[in-house]
Amino acid sequence: MGQLIDGTWSDAWYDTKASGGAFQRTAASFRNWITPDGAPGPTGIGGFAAQTDRYHLYVSYACPWAHRTLIFRALKGLAPHIAVSVVHPDMLRDGWTFATGYPGTTGDRQFGLPNLRDIYTRALPDMSGRVTVPVLWDTHTGTIVSNESSEIIRMFNSAFDHLTGNQADYWPHDLRAAIEPLNQRLYDGLNNGVYRAGFATTQTAYDSAVLQIFETLDWLQAHLEKHRYLMGARLTEADWRLFPTLVRFDLVYHLHFKCNRARIIDYPAIWGYLRELYLWPGIAATVHFDHIVRHYHYSHDTINPYRIIPINPLLDFTAPHGRSGA
Repeated sequence: MGQLIDGTWSDAWYDTKASGGAFQRTAASFRNWITPDGAPGPTGIGGFAAQTDRYHLYVSYACPWAHRTLIFRALKGLAPHIAVSVVHPDMLRDGWTFATGYPGTTGDRQFGLPNLRDIYTRALPDMSGRVTVPVLWDTHTGTIVSNESSEIIRMFNSAFDHLTGNQADYWPHDLRAAIEPLNQRLYDGLNNGVYRAGFATTQTAYDSAVLQIFETLDWLQAHLEKHRYLMGARLTEADWRLFPTLVRFDLVYHLHFKCNRARIIDYPAIWGYLRELYLWPGIAATVHFDHIVRHYHYSHDTINPYRIIPINPLLDFTAPHGRSGA
């Protein structure tokens, strides 16, 4: 994954020398907020009101962070209100591109630009930083609202309710204090943990990351043996933040990122939980296994230099999950 430096593209991979071989994720660059009436949101920046056809979402079907936003777009009935452009799964020297030579890609439906970095420099010509998905674009002001997935899903959770009539709340006030530390635990141990293992360039950095992954999975298995969802009987954003990582684990992270002590299918409670979420109305349509497998194995030539796509196990996500109770 390359980056922009003062508006100029550099295709340099992550430099892990200064961190002892450990992968360190950079912070998102755009942190504006959509609210129902355009009033300032949690970041204190206003002017972005929830309106039909005003916002455009750029995603990769392969990326778990972008996948979160597609899930909330589906859960909250936002498809008629927010259009989507899908990048090509291959992320090579030009980073994410709008090439259309792969099923499911759309090109840039707004401007017809060739690369995702062109969206970033359109918003900020002297932009410095990583060019990542998702990107939420405001067509009224001609800029990026946000490229932070955790904040985009919270906007989608409530800002457009007056337009959709969809009052489902996945970040309820009475559970927020409990959701926050759980989100952080799962981010460190799984969501970002698999990348810390996969992109590690020293044994020490890998060992630290991979041990935390399986400590987290062991805890998750024990938790889900007793609880229907992460917060008990209520499905929340914590579950939907975790789902994209779990659904990619056996097909990508287990082999490609060397997270291979066990698979998700080896954890009965997690496997049943994952299948239940996959079968939730509207969710299976957000999962594109072809993009997922292609992207990771073809794009990361530092890990897979010959870009060989593995045969992979055949997993039945549609099998009855048999889960009940809280």
